[in-house]
Amino acid sequence: MSTTPRLPFLKGHGTENDFVIVPDLDGHLDVSPAAVARICDRRAGVGADGLIRVVRSSAHPEAREMADRAEWFMDYRNSDGSIAEMCGNGVRVFARYLQRAGLAEEGDLTIATRAGLRHVHIAKAPDSTDGAAGDGEGAVTVVMGKALLPEPGPEGAITVTVGERSWPARHVNMGNPHAVAFVEDLGHAGNLFTAPAVSPAAAYPHGTNVEFVVDRGPRHVALRVHERGSGETRSCGTGACAVMVAAARRDGVDPAVTGHPVTYTVDVPGGRLVISERPDGTVEMTGPAVIVAEGEFDAAWLDTALG
Repeated sequence: MSTTPRLPFLKGHGTENDFVIVPDLDGHLDVSPAAVARICDRRAGVGADGLIRVVRSSAHPEAREMADRAEWFMDYRNSDGSIAEMCGNGVRVFARYLQRAGLAEEGDLTIATRAGLRHVHIAKAPDSTDGAAGDGEGAVTVVMGKALLPEPGPEGAITVTVGERSWPARHVNMGNPHAVAFVEDLGHAGNLFTAPAVSPAAAYPHGTNVEFVVDRGPRHVALRVHERGSGETRSCGTGACAVMVAAARRDGVDPAVTGHPVTYTVDVPGGRLVISERPDGTVEMTGPAVIVAEGEFDAAWLDTALG
């Protein structure tokens, strides 16, 4: 007989970057990397790009120092069980869960993450469903912080390689690392089942997300992404922000230089995001966040997964 209490979960996505959401408000649950991987398995588990554990900041050792500014901490894990600093689409879905659970309302709130505080705005639901925000719910805007653009180290410029093709890449850090490569055709990224080769390795000692980008029009780009620890995903919020910043620098519209904010439309395989950068360097991301299901893990299965 199972000794594990019934554990609720929800399934949600932001531009089809999907997550299993596990409410653990008081921080009692110990979810091992192996358990996360089993839960996120698309054939033997619920299936997701990652797992979001919802915890009070005061109940989590990595977030207690932020508890006076953010009640809730997003404990995010990649689908292989590895810990990630941040997930932009995940923050939007996290905010939508809080709203659905009655723990937050439309308007502004602050969420703690391993990459620091993220300020979020949940828009009022539109009068009619136009599909932009997902099922008639208001879009969610996340203040993603400022991008860091490390200069190449002594080992040289960054290069991304797939098969026999190689491209120069821009190193952009959005709280987690990205290598952004502009290509002629998104098909050149290959199947993205395995991580593209990135050199020099010393630039990314803990691995990196890799974005392949094409132009769609003025201030309009599209991407495919290999997320560190997850493989190719339908969307990556921090990746879309990194791409927008890299594109703006390439296009000579750095807001810190022009004094004017700049906005790009970023198409991902799972939908569309709108990314803006202010003159002070702050990046904002707006997009949908949808809860699609909720239920409970089978107790016997969960016993095995957590064991």
